[in-house]
This record gives sequence, C-alpha cells and structure tokens, in this order.
Amino acid sequence: MRHLLQTEGLSDAIEIDSAGTGDWHVGEPPDRRARAAGKRRGLDLNGRAQRFAPKSFARFDYIVAMDRNNRHDLLRLAPDESSQRKVLLFRNFDPGGPRDADVPDPYYGEGDGFERVLDICDAACRGLLNHIRENHRL
Repeated sequence: MRHLLQTEGLSDAIEIDSAGTGDWHVGEPPDRRARAAGKRRGLDLNGRAQRFAPKSFARFDYIVAMDRNNRHDLLRLAPDESSQRKVLLFRNFDPGGPRDADVPDPYYGEGDGFERVLDICDAACRGLLNHIRENHRL
C-alpha cells in the first residue's frame, strides 16, 4: 500500500500503519521469503512487527484485517460500535476477489505462497485506494 500511495502521489494524504493482533513477532523484521518476494517486485518490506494498539481505533478511519480470525480479535478490542464498523476484511476491497475471504498465511507453505499473497494484497490495495478516493474525495 505504501508503494501504491507513493506511485499515486498520495503518501502525504493517507496515513497507514501495520500491526498484528498477537505479540509473538513484535520487533522482528518480515519473513525473509516475504522480503525476497517484495524485492523482486521493487517493494521495500523492511518494517518491524508491532502489536495492534486499541488507541488506533481513534486514529484511523479503517482497521483492515487480513483474515476472519484477526477481524474477530479486532472486534473484541473495539471500544464501541463506531469502532467496530471500522473493522473490515482486506480481501473485500478486491472487486474480483471472493467475498469475506482470508488472505492466506504463506508462512508454513512452500513454493510461491508469498508471491500469491503479494498478488492478493496488490489487488486489495488497489480496491481499497479506489474506495478511499470515492468516499473521501481524493
């Protein structure tokens, strides 16, 4: 998403962040296979894992979950109904993708799992950006 926002000249207009619902990888860099797949596409995937902070509900307009389990966890953390409405499944922004589908976790898989996930994320990012443009006049 950062790369897409930069390409579209919207880096200063849209703030994004990434966090997990668990704390088992906090402080670690992305998986080496994810970084390698990103590098092949010209993407810099060099952040550090952090845990989702409930104060993010007040900070962001959208809380995007990669799968239904994380969506469930985020809904439990939401302090009110308004915050719960911000929690959305990522793949629902892909107009060509299946509704209410999870982004598969390639961590334990073999082969091109990370490449496939990057394809899924690219499509969903483009759909999310279109949604933001339509609903926030960008």
